[in-house]
Amino acid sequence: MSKILDDIRYADSHEWVKLEGDIATVGITDYAQHALGDIVYVDMPEVGDEVTKGEDFGAVESVKAASDLLSPVSGEVVEINEALEDEPGLVNQDAFGNWIMKVKVSDPSEIDDLLYAAAYAKICEE
Repeated sequence: MSKILDDIRYADSHEWVKLEGDIATVGITDYAQHALGDIVYVDMPEVGDEVTKGEDFGAVESVKAASDLLSPVSGEVVEINEALEDEPGLVNQDAFGNWIMKVKVSDPSEIDDLLYAAAYAKICEE
């Protein structure tokens, strides 16, 4: 069973978001990293890039598949997790501890469209 945390929100495309003030921390879910298998590369945006809700901001590549990452929020990338450049497998070890990017959110109300843990769990069961 994949780990699902109650204090964050989820996109149905398997990204998670934790909003603190106007900064959203974004990563992929535990379910997604299990489905992908051993992650060998994480393609991340650059600091200063603008991301748009529902659009690609990067990709995750594993030994069996590559998957586009869709931004669950819009705004400016203020930080990326540089540790993933050298050790992408950290996402497999702890998908929630090893976020991909932090975004200064331009429209905090976009979070309202994201799923709570129970609704996301139902998607993972299907």
